[in-house]
Amino acid sequence: MLNIGLVGVGHLGKIHIQQLKELPQWNIAGFFDTSAEVSAQVKEDYDIKHYSNIEALLENCDVVDIVCPTIFHYEYAYKSIIAGKHVFIEKPVTETVAQATELKKMAQIHKVNIQVGHVERYNPAYVSAAAHQLKPMFIEAHRLSEFNPRGTDVSVVLDLMIHDIDIVLHMVHSPVKHLSASGVSIVSNNPDIANARVEFENGCVANLTASRISLQKMRKMRIFQKNAYILIDFLNKITEIFSLEPYTDHPLPFTFVLDTGTEKKMVKMEKPTIVAENAIKNELSAFHKSITGGHVPDVSIEDGLKALELAYMIIDQIRVREENFNLLPK
Repeated sequence: MLNIGLVGVGHLGKIHIQQLKELPQWNIAGFFDTSAEVSAQVKEDYDIKHYSNIEALLENCDVVDIVCPTIFHYEYAYKSIIAGKHVFIEKPVTETVAQATELKKMAQIHKVNIQVGHVERYNPAYVSAAAHQLKPMFIEAHRLSEFNPRGTDVSVVLDLMIHDIDIVLHMVHSPVKHLSASGVSIVSNNPDIANARVEFENGCVANLTASRISLQKMRKMRIFQKNAYILIDFLNKITEIFSLEPYTDHPLPFTFVLDTGTEKKMVKMEKPTIVAENAIKNELSAFHKSITGGHVPDVSIEDGLKALELAYMIIDQIRVREENFNLLPK
């Protein structure tokens, strides 16, 4: 059993507490939060020890779970790493690419594990799809959310799109060749809706859309590859796989004939059974295994850094487009 301490016990931090309490391999050593009101409530509701500063928490845990606002990620992660503690850190990994690069270096020096909370990697719909051979050539993702003031301190790219950025990079093992992006600030001071077209050197293209001003929620990704189309519904935990099979006069159940004009093929439709699991619980369990097993976490600091780098490339493209738009004659 490992002792874990939490930094930040707001909305998401409370969810982490709930899941950690259900995992016998973790013991919650306590928490630190800058809000006295929140701290008092959490201490009462969950019966866990409160520490008045990060240094006291670090003296009493083996692992630190950082679930505070992104602007504080680097400070608390850095202190934890130099104290020799393994770190789980919510997405985005840090506020800047330079900070994430420094954490990566320090983790190597102090020989500790860092896992980044890109939770969609553990979404059962994605896990089900990833069990098949994914070699995408075109990806289309829509991540739409109703407006919530929480998170508007950053661009929708860092708030929502970064989930899909990580998934795409996990599937497409190729450098970015070309990027174009646009976005609009509507109700906040940062882009609330954004679209990015990312072209990779291997020929794959990803078209990503994220919005936090939609009337309804949507978290879907469509993957097109040779002889297959895969739909992943992250929100409703549904995976659908359509694959082309050689034609036969005796079609199997859940297949239909596709006549291309030059040949006939069978289209096979699969809807894998999705086991209802909590993705946050699974990522915290996986992090424990990486520590005790001495291997790199599933979502490493390197993964978090790559997702952040691409996110800022998109943000920079949006900024340039916005500046050019503002220079146009009124």
